[in-house]
Amino acid sequence: MRKIVFDIETCAYPFESLAENQREYLLRYADKEPDPEKRQMMIDDAVRYTSLYPYTSKCIVIGIYYVEKEKSYVYYESNKKEEWTSEDGKVQYKGLSEKEMLESFWRVAKQVDQFITFNGRNFDVPFLMMRSAMLGVKVTKNLMGYRYGDEHIDLLEQFTFYGLTRKFNLDFYCQSFGIESPKSKDISGMEVKNLYEAGRIKDIAVYCSKDIYATYQLYKIWEEYINLK
Repeated sequence: MRKIVFDIETCAYPFESLAENQREYLLRYADKEPDPEKRQMMIDDAVRYTSLYPYTSKCIVIGIYYVEKEKSYVYYESNKKEEWTSEDGKVQYKGLSEKEMLESFWRVAKQVDQFITFNGRNFDVPFLMMRSAMLGVKVTKNLMGYRYGDEHIDLLEQFTFYGLTRKFNLDFYCQSFGIESPKSKDISGMEVKNLYEAGRIKDIAVYCSKDIYATYQLYKIWEEYINLK
């Protein structure tokens, strides 16, 4: 069975670049807040959350870990074609446009039997599918299909028993199970936008490679001790 673990990193477009009616829609609740301090907090939150929507942000990194090969391929946004490999030779990095990244991902997806993510059904997959549609890229597999099947293993769903228990982030689970967390290396998902604006896209790509490997380690624990199928 061909299995991959995948994860994406996204970054919002400048808020000012959105259409006026889009900005008004996103700020509609903040504009009704009479308290200036609370209103500013609501505005800041509204702007920050635009990085989570495929209509107001873009995919800047896609990381794929091949379980059988024990090797990762990470695509990152770049205006020029470039490739490089990690020092241990286990991660291949490639600079592409967003559309090329999406095309590459769906080419891979077409050949894969099982997909492993962390919160992929709630975020990564819908984001990839909508960005693909917006850029004219054909989706090759429906990863939002049967929730309880084996094609897409969303570990956040598995570790919360499909939402019956409290959700924690990937770092929290890694710390609990003794897995080296990608967040322990001075970079976290919250800092992606700042890194991107600073031109440090390659640092984001490296962070993503660590994210997918940590997700794989968590998957191994689920597979060995919790998966009863």
